[in-house]
Amino acid sequence: MTDSELRKLIISGSPIPDMLADDVLDEGEATSETELRHLSVPVEGHASRLDKALAGLVPEFSRSYLQQLIEAGAVLVKGRAALKTSLKVKAGDDLTIELRPTPQSQAFKPEEMALNIVYQDDHLLVINKPAGLVVHPAPGNWSGTLLNGLLAYDQQAACLPRAGIVHRLDKDTSGLMVVARQRRTMDALVGMIAARTVSREYIALAHGSWVGAKSCQVEAPIGRDPRNRLRMAVVDLGKNSGKTASTVISLLESSAKHCLVKCKLHTGRTHQIRVHMAFLGHALVADVLYGGAMEHGLQRQGLHACRLAFEHPETGTPMEFRSAPAQDLQEAMTSLGLRYNLAL
Repeated sequence: MTDSELRKLIISGSPIPDMLADDVLDEGEATSETELRHLSVPVEGHASRLDKALAGLVPEFSRSYLQQLIEAGAVLVKGRAALKTSLKVKAGDDLTIELRPTPQSQAFKPEEMALNIVYQDDHLLVINKPAGLVVHPAPGNWSGTLLNGLLAYDQQAACLPRAGIVHRLDKDTSGLMVVARQRRTMDALVGMIAARTVSREYIALAHGSWVGAKSCQVEAPIGRDPRNRLRMAVVDLGKNSGKTASTVISLLESSAKHCLVKCKLHTGRTHQIRVHMAFLGHALVADVLYGGAMEHGLQRQGLHACRLAFEHPETGTPMEFRSAPAQDLQEAMTSLGLRYNLAL
């Protein structure tokens, strides 16, 4: 690979092949890496959007990356910064683009952090994630994520999509996650999750006394809430886009105003347990996005991934891991007189 090709990988934030891992520039050097290009809109690009025209002129970079550069003022049209991706350009227009790292392209970098690793071998890790840790870089959280920590912990993580992450927990959900360390293991785990052969169980502390059968299976599609795009919701697939979602919910304990339940996922939709519990009229304690109230010192939704079980994708050995609720959740449960047996 030439220096120019390596530079393109660094600027765009693409994964670096393992044979080049030792040659990648350090963090400070990568941040200052830029390239200035002078371009001209061809005839076939006349009257097209600026981002589309650039995608044709520098096809080695993604359109989303080019859109970030436009919005950051790194693209000039006839000597003036063009801040709108939808700007229409004309044939012969002079374009200047400064190819440089954006917050998103710099997100995939190692960051030392303490990881609570409960199991590891050459193929996978099982991690007990604390509440407050974002799993994957996203707007507002381009650094300090689990992915950044995995890149620092294991050099081979840079060679895997998403550093080996095969499923996620919400930022404020604590508990167990499995992470792949090899590509074959990652592909196998993704297939196992899709086939529902990975068992994922959670405990949830919710508002409202539980009434009715002690166990139920919620089959309710989930999609973006049409009234509030920041939330998910149970939707009518005939009217809104969404995906089927299935959760088995079992009562552990109930009091006059609260209940403690175990939730087993059969699908993995965004905010699935939180949405299904709110749909049943049992919003999670401190889950203000879905109608919960902060109580008994709990400052994040009362949700913890307590059990993870699967057959090892390489050896076939049955694996089972259990995790006690984080301290803040345990204290809230205790104050409400609700108990949880880790062996259940």
